[in-house]
Amino acid sequence: MSGFFSLRRFGAVIRARNLEFLRDRSSLGWNILFPLILIVGFALAQSDEERPQFKVGVAGVVPAGETFFQTRYVQFIPVAQLESAIDKVRRHELDMVFDLNSAPRYWVNDSSQSGYILEQMLSGRGYAKAEVTGEPVSYVDWVVAGVLGVNMMFSCLFGVGYTIVRYRKNGVLKRLKATPLGALEFLTAQVVSRLVLITVATSGVFVGCSLLVGFTVLGSYWNLLLVLIVGAVALISLGLVVAARLASEELASGLLNLITWPMMLLSGAWFSMEGTTPLFQWLSSALPLTHIVSSARAVMIEGAGFWQIAPSLGVLIAMSGLFLLVGALSFRWE
Repeated sequence: MSGFFSLRRFGAVIRARNLEFLRDRSSLGWNILFPLILIVGFALAQSDEERPQFKVGVAGVVPAGETFFQTRYVQFIPVAQLESAIDKVRRHELDMVFDLNSAPRYWVNDSSQSGYILEQMLSGRGYAKAEVTGEPVSYVDWVVAGVLGVNMMFSCLFGVGYTIVRYRKNGVLKRLKATPLGALEFLTAQVVSRLVLITVATSGVFVGCSLLVGFTVLGSYWNLLLVLIVGAVALISLGLVVAARLASEELASGLLNLITWPMMLLSGAWFSMEGTTPLFQWLSSALPLTHIVSSARAVMIEGAGFWQIAPSLGVLIAMSGLFLLVGALSFRWE
C-alpha cells in the first residue's frame, strides 16, 4: 500500500510547492494585496449610507412640498432630453421618468420590478401614466449582451495571457526562440488562434441561449458578429500585454483578475452606469468591455446600424493596435 500512496512523497510535494510559492515574492505579495485592494474598493463604493436603490429621471422643476421627490434611497437625475430618457426606461437604464413641464406624468417599464415598486409608492399622487414608446425591453434582453461579453472577456484574457506565461515557465518559448519565429509573428498567431475559438464558442452560446430563452435582436446579425470579432481582438491583445514578460502563473492570474474585475463591474454588463459619479463613468469609457457591451446592446435592442456603432468599434481597433504594439515590444522569450 505504501508503494501506491506514500505520505512521505505526498508531504514532500506539498512542502516543495509551498516553498516555491513563498519564494516567489511577487506572487506572495499579490495574493495578500489583491483581496485588500478589492475589499477597500468595495468599501469605498458602498460607503454612502444613502446609496440609492432606484434611479428616476426628472424633466422640469419639482413642485414645492412634493414629498415623493425627497424619498430616501431614490436617486433623482435631471433629464434634458425626455425622449432619450424614455428610451433608457425601456432599456432598464432608468427605473422611471417624470415630465413635470406641463401635465405631470411618468413613464415606467411594465417588465421592471424596480419600476413596479416605484409605481406603488407613487399611487394616489395624481400623476398620469404614459406609455413607453416602442416595445418594452425585458431584463433578459438587456443583460444578455453583458453576460456574453463577460464570458468572452475571461476566455480571451485568461486563454491567452495565462497560457503564454505557462509556455515561458515551462521552457516552450525558450525553444521557440531558437527558431526564425519572431515575437510579432508569434503574438499575431496567438491572436488569430484564440479569435477563431472565441468566435465559434461565443456564437454557439448565443445561438443556444436564443433557442432556449429567446431574446430580442432588432439589428443586423452581421453587425453583431463584427462587434464580437473586433472586441475579441482587443481583449486578446490586452491579454498579450499582461503575458509579455511574466514568468509566474500566480502573478499573471492576479494581474488578470485585477483587469477583469473592474471591467466586469464598471462596464455596464450587469447594471446601468446611469447616474454614477463622473469618475466611474470616465473609467467605464476607458475599458474595452464597455464598448463591446454597449455596441452589442445597441445592435440587439435598438437596431443600431454600422455607423451608430462605428465610434465604439474605432476605439476598440485603436486599443487593439496599441496593446499589440506594446506586447510585441515588451515581449521576452525567457
